[in-house]
Amino acid sequence: MALVHEIALDTKFGLEKLKPPENSLHKRVKDTMLKAFWDILSLQLAEDPPNYTQGMVLLTEIKETLLGLLLPHSTKLREEINEVLDTELIQQQVDNNTLDFQYYADYVTSVMAKMCTPARDDNIKKLKQEKDVVAVFKGILEVLELMRLDMANFTIEMYRPLLVASSVDYEKTKFQEFLNLHPEGLENTKAWLLRHAPLHSPPATPDQQRDVIAQAYLELLNWHDNQHDYPETLAVDHSRLEELRDELMHITVTATVLLLVVSSVPQLQSNAAFKISLKDHLLLLLQDVPATSDLKSVLANISVQAAEDCNTALPEPLSPELKDSLQTQALSVASPEHRIRKLVSQRVREFLQGVITSPTPSRLQVPAGLTALTAELSALAARYHRLVSHNRSVFGQYYSEILEAYYDQQVNGV
Repeated sequence: MALVHEIALDTKFGLEKLKPPENSLHKRVKDTMLKAFWDILSLQLAEDPPNYTQGMVLLTEIKETLLGLLLPHSTKLREEINEVLDTELIQQQVDNNTLDFQYYADYVTSVMAKMCTPARDDNIKKLKQEKDVVAVFKGILEVLELMRLDMANFTIEMYRPLLVASSVDYEKTKFQEFLNLHPEGLENTKAWLLRHAPLHSPPATPDQQRDVIAQAYLELLNWHDNQHDYPETLAVDHSRLEELRDELMHITVTATVLLLVVSSVPQLQSNAAFKISLKDHLLLLLQDVPATSDLKSVLANISVQAAEDCNTALPEPLSPELKDSLQTQALSVASPEHRIRKLVSQRVREFLQGVITSPTPSRLQVPAGLTALTAELSALAARYHRLVSHNRSVFGQYYSEILEAYYDQQVNGV
């Protein structure tokens, strides 16, 4: 369910090669085992006559991997691989001391060149230039691993339309199975929605429900885990919403500092190149900063960067007084209650609310004062809209039932 959900929401989703963290036990064990394998192969091939025990294991694995990468219609190539990499024939050559290991390395490389995507052409070219047999086979396994990833991602892309089309019904079914086992499985979701429902109101209309649900979704972009328990219906999107929350903070802080700078240095207000340059520099400084962190330290760097960008764009450097003023103003943005930051945050919030409630969100205009961040805000809004639309399609029925029951209680005085 999680994988189907990920493919449906992330248009760029793809599998990636697992890279254990540096200095981790996983990486140390993996490196040690790989080194041992290749050391044994080198020692065996250096014997007189050569010992191909490890080599046979390697060739068998390579053959199986190549066959696994073939498409169903590649019957001729499949027959050729089975014929050339015939393990019984190769074993006979080993027994008669007539095996040409380099020949098989060259053959495997040529087959890989036919099968791989253009993105792997450079890897194949390097393999063909390598003269050391062990290094060649080591490279072959590394490139085959990449080709397996390419094939897996090709398969995902090929079936994406089908997966997206069926993901809503599939997730509905799986979540209902969860509720059948856990009837109280919507308690956090209920609390999340009702925090935004009016205390006293007539029965819920579609417009009322839409506004309540929209406010609940917007709350997720300012979520701190120590506040409330996370709604069950958004559990699989928890990390994705945290990423959106952090990006939203980056955009808000960047826009705020940008507005402060151009208001303090009027001659830069119409300098579009300066605004884009400063925006890019500020976003770069903020890229790894979570929304839950103390911004004071990064804002100190941001204030210095803002002054440097101003000096680069101006014919003369900022005066010491103006430079100090800019840095002081930038540091003050650390507070969420900062007047300009609150204004920017409100405009962004209203924009995002329009995105998830408007029948034509693509026609919405980026708020005034935020045009320098149009690309970033539009990209965030698109991802947010996709997530909300998908979630509403899967769980909208539960949300309506929760709100209708709540309003019935209000009307009946229960």
